Amino acid sequence: MFERIRATLLYFRQAVPFRLVPATITTLVLVALLLVPVPEGLTPKAWGLVAIFLTTIVAIILKVMPIGVMAMMAIVIVSLSQVTSASSRGAVADALASFSSPLIWLIVVAILISRGLKKTGLGSRIGLIFIALLGRRTIGIGYGLAVCELALAPFTPSNTARGGGIVHPIMRSIATVFDSDPAKGTERKIGTYLALVNMHANTITSGMFVTATAPNPLVVDYVARVTNQQFHLSWTTWALCMLVPGLACLALMPLVLSVLSPPEMRATPHAVEYAAAELRRMGPVSAREKVMIGTFLLLLVLWANIPAMLFGPAFTLDPTAVAFVGLFALIITGTLDWDDVLSEKSAWDTLVWFGALVMMAEQLNKVGVIAWFSDSLKDGIVAAGLGWEAAAALLVLLFVFSHYLFASTTAHVSAMMLAFLTVGVQLVPPDYHAPFLLMMVAGSTIMMTLTHYATGTSPIIFGSGYVTLGAWWRVGFVMCLGELVIYALLGGLWWKLLGFW
Repeated sequence: MFERIRATLLYFRQAVPFRLVPATITTLVLVALLLVPVPEGLTPKAWGLVAIFLTTIVAIILKVMPIGVMAMMAIVIVSLSQVTSASSRGAVADALASFSSPLIWLIVVAILISRGLKKTGLGSRIGLIFIALLGRRTIGIGYGLAVCELALAPFTPSNTARGGGIVHPIMRSIATVFDSDPAKGTERKIGTYLALVNMHANTITSGMFVTATAPNPLVVDYVARVTNQQFHLSWTTWALCMLVPGLACLALMPLVLSVLSPPEMRATPHAVEYAAAELRRMGPVSAREKVMIGTFLLLLVLWANIPAMLFGPAFTLDPTAVAFVGLFALIITGTLDWDDVLSEKSAWDTLVWFGALVMMAEQLNKVGVIAWFSDSLKDGIVAAGLGWEAAAALLVLLFVFSHYLFASTTAHVSAMMLAFLTVGVQLVPPDYHAPFLLMMVAGSTIMMTLTHYATGTSPIIFGSGYVTLGAWWRVGFVMCLGELVIYALLGGLWWKLLGFW
């Protein structure tokens, strides 16, 4: 009997795809939340939805199971518990409603498009070209990696695919050429510095374009929602607003990192030779790479709404429709095939987990939870007697540094941003809404610098072993503060010149 029980437990331990201790903690969190008396101002069903949402966030943070599985768990619980509807049919419809959202499909399709960068080799070619041009010194290689990130950012909404799948292999190859290897204890020779540049260039460029990381379109939606659609960040408006402070951060970042984590090797003439040799091995630009370049230019023109500027508003295209045009162009030219589309697991994984998080955020708003939380936060700030300037700064800092509690930028944005924006527009005078909102927008990507689990790129770069945990957190904190200051001062002046306040 005992042997059979032991064998059964052993089987489940090996077969069931969750970590037992984090799963137990998550279950206790759910039970505890459900046992808490319903706060005044919320219905029992609304509080049940809060419990499901917070439990899902905890499960994601503790990595109980892959994030897609956690999202499916949330969909199942929302459907069965009927916390959003009086019927099972209505609850299932609510749970699946976000999967028809153009916002989510924009992200999915753009990830599929970015697969072409890896398949054609264009991403590697772009990186190697910049290394060949700038790589005679270590800091020059850093700038090469940063410019490579900037060139790819408008077309790769998965910052993980860009920083971890395209730029990071280039960075590791260069470090290996100079015998900078964590296994040999020589990581500080050049690799630690380049790994940090790899990470911080990824976070800076993620904030410069709507299509540079997955949560950005959700941020656009929240900003439009709290301003009753009066302040809408189009692709062009976002890029223009973030251009000057973003470029300033990108220009200073390699210099600052050379002080915070100086490389032992300063001169790197062999990097240019390595890049040139790799480019020779790749040969001339292939036909598929030319198609990718043409597709990117087409997407850039259409996302920037240039046809509408030239021929009138009738030629305005929805960003999601533009993304589908780009994907279709790549498929019918043979640059990508249908198997590529089907095998891009990250896109379909994003569809599930992002769709579930968006669904819960929308339902929380629908049942009044966001308004309730916003009023509570506002009352607390008012009771503290803070002026609107201090209140705005506090909201930005609380939002950014609470990212220490999150292992997903999307989860953080979904969980907290709408409430913080809502409070901000109530406390800040209307004339200053724009700079507050733009600081919150900037903070939504700046916060990715903080930890080694802050975004999908982080564990890939950290896992390569070039940066210690202490160095990662120390540098991340300093860079986060520095970038917030740049956006507040230089960004504020730039937004003033643009007429936003």
